[in-house]
Amino acid sequence: MVNPTEQEKNSDSDVGVVKISEDVVSVIAGIAAGEVPGVTGMSGGIVGDMAEILGKKSLSKGVKVEVGEKEAAIDLYVVLDYGVRIPEVAQRIQENVKRSVEIMTGLEVVEVNIHVQGVSFGQAAKENPGSKSDSTK
Repeated sequence: MVNPTEQEKNSDSDVGVVKISEDVVSVIAGIAAGEVPGVTGMSGGIVGDMAEILGKKSLSKGVKVEVGEKEAAIDLYVVLDYGVRIPEVAQRIQENVKRSVEIMTGLEVVEVNIHVQGVSFGQAAKENPGSKSDSTK
């Protein structure tokens, strides 16, 4: 007996090809990472920061993706809330991103690498208005 998902993939190939853009996977991964408690935001580097200054905020900011025919590898550059347990938050990000990308695209996610780029002191900044709100190093 043929596995139903294999049968669907075979019938899809008889009809045509479905290619999923790296940009699509990046947006899914970025949104999934942002859903995890403890994640302040994504770090997009100089290019991402320039795009934000120009008013072009990207949902795929801080996400690097390599997509093959059936697999995807994802790197996420994140800023976390001060005081969280970084390994636990990173694991939750990995699980949520992997699950979301696999469900929505059908691609097998072979790795989700987390790069913690900074810690946000958002709550402390609200209590002490004169202090700097974010640290990226």
